[in-house]
Amino acid sequence: MAKPKILLYEEIHPVGINYLDEHAEIIWASGYDEDTICNQVVDVSGIVIRANGSVTGRIMDSAPNLKVVGRHGVGVDNIELEAATERGIYVVNTPGVNNEAVAEHAVGLMLSLTKLITAGDKALRNGNWNYRYQRRGQEMKGQTLGIVGLGNIGYRVAQICHFAFDMEILYCDEVDKQDVAKEIKASKVELEELLKSSDYVSLHVPSLPTTRYLINSENIKLMKKTAYLINTSRGPVVDTEALIEALDNNLITGTGLDVYEEEPLPDDDKILDAPNTILTPHVASHTEEAMKAMAMVVEDVIQVINGNKPKNPVNQIP
Repeated sequence: MAKPKILLYEEIHPVGINYLDEHAEIIWASGYDEDTICNQVVDVSGIVIRANGSVTGRIMDSAPNLKVVGRHGVGVDNIELEAATERGIYVVNTPGVNNEAVAEHAVGLMLSLTKLITAGDKALRNGNWNYRYQRRGQEMKGQTLGIVGLGNIGYRVAQICHFAFDMEILYCDEVDKQDVAKEIKASKVELEELLKSSDYVSLHVPSLPTTRYLINSENIKLMKKTAYLINTSRGPVVDTEALIEALDNNLITGTGLDVYEEEPLPDDDKILDAPNTILTPHVASHTEEAMKAMAMVVEDVIQVINGNKPKNPVNQIP
């Protein structure tokens, strides 16, 4: 019997590739645009997608044998979920496996900004030893951290900062998380109060119509001038133009970003020239441990193709 065909949008960890080689025939996407993908999915049974590209209803309609779309990671904003459900196509992902990686990255951005680590490294490499007299960092101990979205990653960031740096934790979430917030003595507040009161604001919300430009010009103006904004969630949550203007005008002290409105980030994007920024190319989840775990979304993909229920379904198929 011929092996089912699986289309991969991007490379995944070798453990996932090896698993697929045993159970399927791998096809590699030759581009991310819809027309290219439509031409390549005619006889595929499964798709595995990461951050690049999307899986639209039109792509699904071009794949009459398609049974499952696997998301390498958690966010499914680049998959038309309703369209998949209507067509009886499972969407599966790998919830929770990158919590630690992204949380540690968010804290790393805070530390790098606060302790001038990246700026100091650059100054020294440029021969500026006197940089040590020109700028001063600050201590995170005792500062206030505002978590926008106290999900698994947001909670882990808060936990690290509370126990390592004795930080006060505020959080804003649609759901009251009192049960889990007790351990870190976190207080639930409205977004406006969180922005006004926090020394660090860390974003951990999905990309939805309701979260688009959640951090906009008006909300940035609520923040302390000494505050830092950290975004390891999704690019469209922040209005980049408003953020750049705020940095240029010293409305906030700095920002650490791992995600952007447009990815890959264009070479001429103005955020690259904004002051007091640390920018990373959507790599927060790219640890060896997390990459292995995310790659194993292929197990659920094969499960569905073989007629079984998946372990981590995003949608429900009768």
